Amino acid sequence: MKPSMASGTARTKALITAGAVLLALLAAVSLTVGKYPLSLEALLSGDAMQLRVFRTLRLSRTAVGVAGGFALGVAGFVYQTVFRNPLASPDVIGVSSGASAGAAAGILFFGGAAAITASAFAGALLAVLTALGLSALDRGGRNGTIVLAGIAVHALAQTVLMCLKLTADPEKELASIEYWIMGSLNGISLHRLGGNLGLCLACAGALFLLHRQVILLSTREGEARMLGVPVGALRLVVLLTATLAVASVVSLTGLISFVGLLAPHSARLLTADNRPGTMLLSGLLGGALLCGADILARSVAAAELPVSIFTSLLGAPFLIWLILRERRGA
Repeated sequence: MKPSMASGTARTKALITAGAVLLALLAAVSLTVGKYPLSLEALLSGDAMQLRVFRTLRLSRTAVGVAGGFALGVAGFVYQTVFRNPLASPDVIGVSSGASAGAAAGILFFGGAAAITASAFAGALLAVLTALGLSALDRGGRNGTIVLAGIAVHALAQTVLMCLKLTADPEKELASIEYWIMGSLNGISLHRLGGNLGLCLACAGALFLLHRQVILLSTREGEARMLGVPVGALRLVVLLTATLAVASVVSLTGLISFVGLLAPHSARLLTADNRPGTMLLSGLLGGALLCGADILARSVAAAELPVSIFTSLLGAPFLIWLILRERRGA
């Protein structure tokens, strides 16, 4: 092994260890922070109320923060690698806008947390399948076609969302729709997790198994085809897997901004490569970002704030810096 490669591997391992420690610390803090104070002594003594709050609210909320942030970070890594674009995110092929329209339909026509979650998931999946179906009409399977199809689906989903808002009750349903769009981990209990968390982790694991294929898709179309890679089918499998991971998270939490953008790009800046270690670091940073933002959302004010406020406060300056950096490099 070359010295530079060995030093790079050692650096990546050290970064992964640091990321894992940071995520573990934030998860431990997340278990204790909230309006109802918990203490280790009371939990160990078997206090009924303390145990109920811990099991039904804090544990599930922390699990979603860790696993959801991890999945968003890994999916963001896949989007940025496949599209060869550091600004790529789940919004590129319409998953976020589809989930918003689905959640709004669930709030208006069904009601109940389970129905809203299912509707958001269905909306995200329908939007992505539509975008991928439209891109399949281009026999060349170019990345630009998928992006254009995603823009079209995003515009259509936003139109549906605006129509649903116009029919909503301004005092009740409209407020619920707007709150869902802002994103929050509030109110996530064990009975709401269902199969979402399992699907989220399964898809993230599948993306690690597909890492070699993800890297192949980041090469030029002609080169990949010369190597015998079925680009169209492989891109469909990889992007659909990443989208299922994202949909399983946002259907529970609402829209979470910038995690899928910030985490993978930060990991790539730190490691300067696209190896599996960088994908793992992307997931760890995504989990840490979502957990940290959720801790702030429930502790800095008397009333709980949407978690996307804090991810956006970090993400917007980073996005501006990234655009300026890309412009200087052009």
